[in-house]
Amino acid sequence: MKKAPKFLKQYFWDIDFEKLEIKTNSRDVLRRLLEHGNDKAVKWMKKNFTRNDISWVLGNLRGISARSANFWALIFEIDRKNILCLRESSLITRNTHWPY
Repeated sequence: MKKAPKFLKQYFWDIDFEKLEIKTNSRDVLRRLLEHGNDKAVKWMKKNFTRNDISWVLGNLRGISARSANFWALIFEIDRKNILCLRESSLITRNTHWPY
């Protein structure tokens, strides 16, 4: 079981970092690093995950801001239509207010 390096702990403030396993929680790790990662974290991410892994997270998971998604779409040359949070339905939902 591969554990996350200590320098990534700042991105996982809400969980027990010592129990975080890279393989088991790869999607959550990628989502956090795509949204919040610094240069060192991004280098580690690119070294430990494939382009397909990263593209899948961008295309299928919520929790990434439109700003970050646009950035990664440019970096990885991913069509914006294939990124979940940039699809029109997601953008409309994001702009509505909670009615309660």
